[in-house]
Amino acid sequence: MQLQVQTESPLTPDALALIKGSEAALREAYTADECFSFSPSELAQRNVQFLVARGEGQPLGCVALVDLGSYAEIKRLYVTPEARGLGVAQALMQAAERAAGDLGLAIVRLETGDKLSAAVGLYRQIGYAERDAFGEYEPLDCSLFMEKRLFEPVTL
Repeated sequence: MQLQVQTESPLTPDALALIKGSEAALREAYTADECFSFSPSELAQRNVQFLVARGEGQPLGCVALVDLGSYAEIKRLYVTPEARGLGVAQALMQAAERAAGDLGLAIVRLETGDKLSAAVGLYRQIGYAERDAFGEYEPLDCSLFMEKRLFEPVTL
């Protein structure tokens, strides 16, 4: 199956269904206090790119890239159950990293859960390493904080 990944509005019916699936998957493993996901309206902010992967026109997954000025943050990586194992998450992460690079952001960070073994495995496989909590996150036992340097910043 050929995948297409592109920026879309997080407020479309397809995007809202992906966000709802993402939230349901998180709530199977974590309490509300342990989830730090963005709402659809937060994903619609100017500093966020919401990327959707499609195969044969059908939405298969999503990820959001948040431009925080000195780094980018990954939010809402999700793949529908029927599309898992097809490389959708990796394609979404590659697209998000390209978008970060296009913005000149050399560092991509994320917060994920220790129970999300498939996600943690993917992040490690593509070069993310654990780090301390960042931004406004409080360190929780269930949280893993990770980071990847995309390139060395150019100094003039």
